[in-house]
Amino acid sequence: MGAHADHDMGHTVAGWTGTAVVTLGFAVAGAAFVAGSGPGLWAGAALVLLGAVAAWVLHLAGRGKATGPRPPGLRHWRTPDPAGRHGHPDCLGCRLAGRRTARAAVPAAARAAAPAPVGAAAPAPGTSARV
Repeated sequence: MGAHADHDMGHTVAGWTGTAVVTLGFAVAGAAFVAGSGPGLWAGAALVLLGAVAAWVLHLAGRGKATGPRPPGLRHWRTPDPAGRHGHPDCLGCRLAGRRTARAAVPAAARAAAPAPVGAAAPAPGTSARV
């Protein structure tokens, strides 16, 4: 067990892949900037764009996660998200892909909510928690 065994840190295949490729892109662009290479800057920018697209595609394929904490059984970074292929509620990436999922359509296993933060009042049934 790690130091954060009780907290969902958001580690997913989509997140790690996107972060690695974007970091490589910034490193290439930084080295190209120092070397004064225009084509190297464009290559770095292309890698940054590729990393963002790769993370989005993996998220849509179910290898990412919805906004907010996941249930404890789905927190391992290699565990696919059961609701990922259908779209996540309140997810900009899913909405951009045309997946407009209503909250009721998300499987029960995927929407098991974590406890509310200390001092936060639970919303009344049928109302939204957004302010």
